[in-house]
Amino acid sequence: MRIVGISEGYHDAGITILEGRRIVYASHSERYSKTKGDRYLHHKQWNKVSKEDTVAYYEKPFLKNLRRIYAGQTWQKPRSRYDVSFGHHQSHAAAGYYTAPFNDCNILVIDAIGEWDTISIWDGSCKNLYLGQKIHHLKKLKSWKYPYSLGLLYSAITHRIGLKPNEEEYITMGMAAFGEPKYDLTFLLDKNNHKGVGDIFLKARSEDLAASIQDLYEREFLKLVDMCPKENLIIMGGCALNCVANSKIQGKNIWIMPSPGDAGSSLGAAALVQKKKLKWVDPYLGHDIQVSVNPKKVVQELLERKICGVAHGKAEFGPRALGNRSLLGDPRYDIKDTVNTIKRRQKFRPFAPAILEEYKDEYFEGPMNEYMQFVAKAKHDYSSVTHVDGTARVQVVKKDCKSIIRPILEEWYDRTGCPMLLNTSLNIKGKPIVNGWNDACEFERLYNVAVF
Repeated sequence: MRIVGISEGYHDAGITILEGRRIVYASHSERYSKTKGDRYLHHKQWNKVSKEDTVAYYEKPFLKNLRRIYAGQTWQKPRSRYDVSFGHHQSHAAAGYYTAPFNDCNILVIDAIGEWDTISIWDGSCKNLYLGQKIHHLKKLKSWKYPYSLGLLYSAITHRIGLKPNEEEYITMGMAAFGEPKYDLTFLLDKNNHKGVGDIFLKARSEDLAASIQDLYEREFLKLVDMCPKENLIIMGGCALNCVANSKIQGKNIWIMPSPGDAGSSLGAAALVQKKKLKWVDPYLGHDIQVSVNPKKVVQELLERKICGVAHGKAEFGPRALGNRSLLGDPRYDIKDTVNTIKRRQKFRPFAPAILEEYKDEYFEGPMNEYMQFVAKAKHDYSSVTHVDGTARVQVVKKDCKSIIRPILEEWYDRTGCPMLLNTSLNIKGKPIVNGWNDACEFERLYNVAVF
């Protein structure tokens, strides 16, 4: 029996298809529709669903709409059919738990808002039954309710400094390094911040407001982590993408499913139907581009032009480009402004390095993994892949990585002696990451960047 999980109706719609414990497909709607943060599933995704499939929805529509009415919003309902539904934070927690490498753990879910929950702490456990059978159990231990919301306030400050809420919070996080946390924003946590924070701090620098909300988030986040007694910790919800805060955690084994936001909850909803651990391999689960890529040609292009794109294999499930839909660059040169110009981004925005696992400790110190979920201190002077504070959001490329990025990096190291490349998503600001080969060709044509 196939199980389909869907999340749609509000933002970042997504779909996951399971066959038993295997994840056969998972993708974001925006990659197909070309509408950033698209709220509804695309017909090319829905066409993969048959009438015989069990379809699970990622939240409780009636409860969500009660809260929406309470908040002065309109009543909405899913457009797609579904057979069963689960709680919003329950789906977040499940997406983390059923893909995690451990069973006994706490799950911390932080986002803007679900139905009513904005923060929740869960217990994950597993009991062994006869003949090797196991039963997995998720139990909510504590939750915080709307209007109190760390995520909603972070989005409201993002809007206050001129950025797009529910989309550009990561820019706020990056901007924080240029400011000082001059303002205590704690008093806003209990407010209804759906419509923003108004004209507070009119004369404040955007950089200082960004630093202030990042500082508040980190302090409150670490308090929540301390409320999770178990050594194994899963972090889920859109706020799990705050890699700066994640890096402040001490003494925990951490798992963050690479698509921790609402699209990723489609996976959680599907997993809750069967309540079995999934065979998590990697996040390359989306649309498949079956073209041949010669790493030698990619490296030659990088040596000659210093920048090129790669669109190969299955698209990443999640917001990070991890080698299959990437714009790559030579980090030995100061190409940050050039790449930011191509991508039409603010000049202060940093870029991430992808590095061969064998050399990570020579070049960086601190937490890092294969999914770009933490920041580490650079031990090198390649400014193209470090932020103003000397940190980098590192992608560790392991020997068994299935992405084309691994053989490209190996060839790059053989040719240059440098084990890393600049790696950013193959898109421009405000547009979804390239999905199919036609998208890749269009990117090449419009921005005069070779794509392999």
